Amino acid sequence: MDNFPFTRRTNWRQETNALNKTLADLEAEHIPVLDLTASNPTSCSFSYPEGMLAVLNSPDNFQYHPEACGMKRARQAVANYYSRQNLQMSPNDIVLTASTSEAYSFLMRLLVNPGEKILIPKPSYPLFQFLLEINDVHFDYYPLHYDGQKWRLDTVTLERSIDSKTKAIILVNPNNPTGSYISRAELNSLNELCSKHQMAIISDEVFFDYSLSQGDIVSCAGNQKALSFALGGLSKTMGLPQMKCAWILASGPQLVLQEALSRLEIIADTYLSVNTPVQNALGAWLKAVPALQEQIILRVKENWQWLEAHLNDHTELLSLQGGWYATLRIPAVKSEEEWVLEFLKEDHVSVYPGYFFDFEREAYIVLSLLPPASVFQEAVGRIMQRLAKI
Repeated sequence: MDNFPFTRRTNWRQETNALNKTLADLEAEHIPVLDLTASNPTSCSFSYPEGMLAVLNSPDNFQYHPEACGMKRARQAVANYYSRQNLQMSPNDIVLTASTSEAYSFLMRLLVNPGEKILIPKPSYPLFQFLLEINDVHFDYYPLHYDGQKWRLDTVTLERSIDSKTKAIILVNPNNPTGSYISRAELNSLNELCSKHQMAIISDEVFFDYSLSQGDIVSCAGNQKALSFALGGLSKTMGLPQMKCAWILASGPQLVLQEALSRLEIIADTYLSVNTPVQNALGAWLKAVPALQEQIILRVKENWQWLEAHLNDHTELLSLQGGWYATLRIPAVKSEEEWVLEFLKEDHVSVYPGYFFDFEREAYIVLSLLPPASVFQEAVGRIMQRLAKI
């Protein structure tokens, strides 16, 4: 059984990398590490409204009435949430899933045959490669370029990546980790490309509410010019990743939209993955969004402003429109891995290397803006002290 024939799609490298090994060694020695990779809001000292869990103590949770796309009142709660942001969505155009990862899988099953491809942004979140490979989907990258003030989508280069096998383009809006939103002009260009090449748009908008400044930003929710799927969920919208509920907002030309929703309903009915208690609680929980998001936005802004004020001559802070990550360009006198290992071993600070997000050049590091201010300031201070020694 040593050579059991597992599938090629799961033939990933599984050895422990140097960063994880160093973290494990420090933990074994009981050496505390200041974590600037923190992405879990529940571990970052935010206060959740009293009574949120009480709504789960309902006799309705002992009743099971499966609905493929999610319970109607839960989908209506999501629609109401978007209407408060002046985005009008019908509950009939919403599909609930257990996570955005599952939403991606549903959409890949809907849009892409094995061997066909999707375009994904670079730099961006590395999970895409695993999701695409699991679903037998090929991919190409399209670049985001930084012009010194803003990250921009290069639609000319993007179009060169399109061929007869390209079925969709993934946006992350705002992008993780660059924090850049899609502009109206960029969406108009994408709509033209998708109409021309019969492609769909998948827009991951989990960070959309976390805008740090006013500007030219636009959601793909309700986009009528091309078949579009905007993704959201409790993980980022409410800082509740453990509650496992996300959603797909479908829009586009009416005939193709209805066919897409009919097929999505069958896919969702095959899994019925969203649990009843969370669906019953969704209406009450989404009303508490402002209180939670205000805390997160204030934390992110406070840490961002402190970071801006404490840069040294060896660092460049790239602009940020939204989300909760900051990107720093640091001297490339060492590789990103060498820098990150040095911060970890010598300063006991954990950060992301840029290559984790497929930055084209070195050297970049990515910092979470979620940690409490005291942790963030101490950790960044240690990094700046080390960089000042160059």
